[in-house]
Amino acid sequence: MCIHQLNLLAASNNLPITNFLGKQHPIEAHHLSSICDIMEKAMVNGDTCIIRCILVVFQVVFKFFFSPQTERNRDIVRRSGLLLWQLLMAPRDQICSEIQKEVCLAISSGLNILYPGEAEINNLLKLVLTEGERNSGLSQLRDVILTNLAEQLQNNRFGSEDDDHYRLNDELLHYILKIVVRESCVLITKCQTVSKDDFQKLLSTVPAASSCLRYLMAVQNHLLSNTILIKPDENDDSDSSLQGETLKVQELKTSILSLATQILTGCDEVLEMLQQVTTALINSDIVDREQRLKGLEQITKATMLGHLLPVLLTSLMHPNLQTLTMADALMPQLVQLVLYTSQTALLLKTQSPVFSELNSSPSGVSEQKGKLLPDERMLEEKEEPGFLTGLKIPAPWAAGKTVETVHPVRDNYKFKETVHIPGARCLYLRFDNRCSSQYDYDKSNSVFYVLKLVIYAGPNTNSRKVAEYGGNTLGYGSRSVLGTGWPKDLVKVEGDTVTFSFEMRSGREHNTPDKAMWGFACTVRAQESSEDVSGGLPFLVDLALGLSVLACSMLRILYNGPEITKDEETCQELLRSKLLQRCQWQVEANGVISPALTPSPSPLPLTIDEDREFTYPSDVLVPPVGHYFDLPRIRLPPGIMIKLREISGLVIVLLCFC
Repeated sequence: MCIHQLNLLAASNNLPITNFLGKQHPIEAHHLSSICDIMEKAMVNGDTCIIRCILVVFQVVFKFFFSPQTERNRDIVRRSGLLLWQLLMAPRDQICSEIQKEVCLAISSGLNILYPGEAEINNLLKLVLTEGERNSGLSQLRDVILTNLAEQLQNNRFGSEDDDHYRLNDELLHYILKIVVRESCVLITKCQTVSKDDFQKLLSTVPAASSCLRYLMAVQNHLLSNTILIKPDENDDSDSSLQGETLKVQELKTSILSLATQILTGCDEVLEMLQQVTTALINSDIVDREQRLKGLEQITKATMLGHLLPVLLTSLMHPNLQTLTMADALMPQLVQLVLYTSQTALLLKTQSPVFSELNSSPSGVSEQKGKLLPDERMLEEKEEPGFLTGLKIPAPWAAGKTVETVHPVRDNYKFKETVHIPGARCLYLRFDNRCSSQYDYDKSNSVFYVLKLVIYAGPNTNSRKVAEYGGNTLGYGSRSVLGTGWPKDLVKVEGDTVTFSFEMRSGREHNTPDKAMWGFACTVRAQESSEDVSGGLPFLVDLALGLSVLACSMLRILYNGPEITKDEETCQELLRSKLLQRCQWQVEANGVISPALTPSPSPLPLTIDEDREFTYPSDVLVPPVGHYFDLPRIRLPPGIMIKLREISGLVIVLLCFC
């Protein structure tokens, strides 16, 4: 299968063979016709070896050597397509799986040639998405096409010429999402229905994403990464460029909102199934129930809940996507997802050994309550156990941040890095016991062989110097160590930021071994003792916590309302004016003046004579007497009143009351 190997090599864009094949002249129609003749004869004779070879030839020809420009070429293409389709739809007892795979690869390679129009490709994809479950050939073709589209989509920027080709329309995405939801629900259901041996096999195969799920992941990553990383062209500051970037961002956000709505809706259905399976397992008498409940969380990570939802939640916290439109559209679904995940996480938590011991029997409960610590007793009395009760949420910096040089250090090496942990009162530095460098001075040549580390309590080298370390204990260098040598204990740095500066000012001596020039490695933490974060949070607990954080963020956006406009910022001083706060405004909504702001039965006069005291007309409803109307009156000159009317552009009805 030399041709097959050639095709695989040509699939890589980084190899010279790809450019070579791309520059070859396309074959003529009669050559492709001869290939079709050979295929037809092989199909009649049932020669599987020839069929496989011709299928590989089709893949290479469609990819590099054929262009259906003439009518004769299009006729040959239609003939080739019919032959491929005849092989694809053949019964399983008449065609082996290897040939079926090669047919799918051939159709995928010639997708734009066999189906030149967008409508034809969409019809083909709709067919394989809707009928794939009933036919193995269509199912395999669907997987091959979606896998290729996913790979191509990951290499294209949003708005490029090929973007529309690789990113399918909303109808096809809806079909793909339905398949992903169904696959996720079936996978979770197997935790309850399959045998013990099959369940162990299932655990060994996850997390393996299907082709449909991989394509959805590619679309989501494509849209989210471009939204977060998109930057305007700094060299082009024209209005047309800025307008184009704005339209692109708006198009991206619209696409993300549509995709996020569908994904959250699908996750809601999967979580509902997960809750049902969890409840059924808890109430069942299966021998390996505990193992299935423990493996259920691992299986859940292989579904769209593990592959799609965490990335979406993290990306929606980015400032570019924290908008009122997003919050208003996604908030109802987020609330429902928070309920499902927290309830399911609590169900799984109640089956853990520690929790079960506390709730195994009434007598056990009373005994354990008697042994509770004061803090636990307070929790028992005031708070119902939730899915976070008893769990230690690891801080983002709990594992520490490691700062290190290359090992060993090169000649004329420079290193500088700043570590910032927001909210930390102080930082604790622990150095590796292998830290070493050469700290020497050559008197004859007056040359320093210096390799030392300087630590600063701040964001740069202009900050306060904390300490400096250098040298080694191996006997190399006239000054073996700098000061007291590399620290064995923790080094405390006040503040939340520390800067490391490491520099070698000259080359090392030839007889100096690598271990004497190892460099340094240091772990920075915000607490004195390292926190055990190896296990982390259970997946569903982590998911429920992430959903809760996003929901709170969206609630804050809804509470704050629309952003302040430039006009409102310009008029801040005017809006804070006590005079305008004592005015009644005629507000018109749908052509009707609000009666709450304008007394009836007759409106107040639109003009006020500032030279005389204003009094209400007799037919106007007298305002109620109270503290608000007992404040002193304000008199303004006519000139100021005229300017106020000109600035506001609105009709002001003044009350000469405070």
